[in-house]
Amino acid sequence: MTLKIGPIVERASVRLAVVLPPNTHDALADYALIHAQAFGKELALGDLAALMIERFLKSDAAFRRARKSLRQPKAATE
Repeated sequence: MTLKIGPIVERASVRLAVVLPPNTHDALADYALIHAQAFGKELALGDLAALMIERFLKSDAAFRRARKSLRQPKAATE
C-alpha cells in the first residue's frame, strides 16, 4: 500500500484551530489508523491534517503561480 503521507519527519509548527465536519473527522481518524499500521508510529490528527494541507498546497500549480506573483515587487507606474 502506498499512502500519500509517508513517514513523518520532525519539524517546527504553528498552532491553528480547525473545525471539521464529523464525516471528515472520521475519515481523518481512519487515515491516521491506517498510516500508523503502515509506518508503525501513531500521528496526532492535527499533525496529519497539517501534512495533508501542505501536500495539497504543493500540488496546486495554479496556487503556486498565483503565490509567486504575490512575492514579486510591483512595477512602478510612472
